Parts: sequence; C-alpha cells; structure tokens
Amino acid sequence: MDERFRGLGVALVTPFRPNGGIDYAGLEKLIDHQITGGVDYVVSMGTTGESVTLTKDEKKQLLATTVELVRNRVPVVLGVGGNNTVEVIESLNSFEMDGVDGILSVSPYYNKPTQEGIYQHFKAIAQASLRPIILYNVPGRTGSNMAAETTVRLAKDFSNVVAIKEASGNLDQMGMILKHKPKDFMLISGDDTLTLPAIAIGGVGVISVVGNALPAETSALVQAALNGDLATARKEHLRLLGIINLLFAEGNPGGIKYVLKSLGICGDHMRLPLVNISEATEKKLYHALADAEVVKL
Repeated sequence: MDERFRGLGVALVTPFRPNGGIDYAGLEKLIDHQITGGVDYVVSMGTTGESVTLTKDEKKQLLATTVELVRNRVPVVLGVGGNNTVEVIESLNSFEMDGVDGILSVSPYYNKPTQEGIYQHFKAIAQASLRPIILYNVPGRTGSNMAAETTVRLAKDFSNVVAIKEASGNLDQMGMILKHKPKDFMLISGDDTLTLPAIAIGGVGVISVVGNALPAETSALVQAALNGDLATARKEHLRLLGIINLLFAEGNPGGIKYVLKSLGICGDHMRLPLVNISEATEKKLYHALADAEVVKL
C-alpha cells in the first residue's frame, strides 16, 4: 500500500485575482493552511482547481509553484486527465515531474466509452506514466461509470495503478472493488459526505473539497475513522454535513471558494463558464459555518 495517499488529500482550488490571473499569494496562503491543518497530501489541478479553464502554460507554472510552495512537507498529486488518450499522455509528458508523487486521472468524459475503452485508455496512461496513478471515477461529471470490474482489472494488470478516487456515490460498487481488489490497492472516497462510510467498509481516506477551508476538522474526521474511533468520526461527520451539502448546491468550486473568502484565505473569483454562488446560498453557508462553530455570527 502506498502510504503517501492514505488519509486526507485535498483537491486544491486555484485562487484567481479579480483580473482573472492566478493569485499565487493566495495559493501560498492556501497551501500553508492545508499543511498547518494536518492534511496528508494535496492534489493540484483536479476538478476543484478549475483545471479545464487553465492554459497549458498556466498549468505548468501552477504545478511548479505548488511544488515549490509545498516544499516537500506533504506529497503532491497532479491532476491529468481528459477524453483524448493521446493528448493526455502528451500533456503528462510535458510537465516537469520533480516533486510530483503521483497523478490523478479522471475517466474519459463526453465520449462515453465502453468499459473496454476505459480500460484501454488507462492502460495507455499506465504504460506511459513513471508515477503512481490514482484512477478517478466520477459519473456525475463524465457521463459514464467505470464499473468495479474495470477498476479491479486495471489494479491487477498494472502495478503503478495504486488507487481509485471513487465518486460514484455507490457504496455497493465501492464494496465490490474492496472485495476483489489486489491487497495493496486503495479505495479513496471522492465524496466528502461518504468519507466515513467509505472508510468504515475498508477505504483509506478521502480526496476532499471541504478540506480546502477546514483541513483540521476534516483531518480529525478521517483520522478518527481510520483509527476505529467511530464516536469521534460520527461527531465530526455530522458537524460538517450541513456545510458540505451547501458547498455543492450551485456547483463546485463556487461554494468552497466562498468559504475560503469568508475565512480570509483567498478570494472567490472564478473563470467562466463558472460563476459565484448566489447571495441566498452564501447566507445559508455562512449560517452553516456558524452552526458548526467555524465562524461567529
């Protein structure tokens, strides 16, 4: 088992300035907030990082700066995925990978490939990658589900396919992966609301959105669950549940960026076609933060 990807991983937002450029000062503050809060690793340029709105040059600079700011304090995972297999591999090969501990690669979206197509896509990436690979299944975004059988097949066939971020929301599917996977292959929750149940059935942690703003609280939940302290894990789960549900009320990362702004960590600027959450949702989120005793009314 690759212990680097056990525990709390956070899918970092990409802070932007009002003029649309990347806010590297905000990124530094965000990364320090993560590490101070006890996260186990960070993910750069996942969905939460609005990676699809970044240019190739921005992606290279963002990764280099993230690695520099992390300063080897925690592992760094790079998000590299897409629906054109050749282009994904070319993109992967274009990055300076020093300081990168693994890659997170989403199942192909829009094309809606068959299970064999998904397998062949990840086979090509596995054969091209010199870093461990975390598969990413998120049917709500890709339009297709990567079946448990496909995940297990990849895990058995390629030693550098070490984990899956499973965001199908389907605990039965997670269970089938856990039942049939190789011993050292890891299941990571891709949904903050399912962190506790996923760990309870054998998962090793979560790649989190809420952890951007509340790393200490999220880490407490994850570590308690991994240690079998169900009472503490349940308490933290229920404490964060109202916040988490509101984070996604108008899509991601609008909600979490609002919370980060409220906590004074970075701004909430986004790139089109994404826009800020409504004032009504802002108010609900603020009250949820107050209920969880994260902020004071």
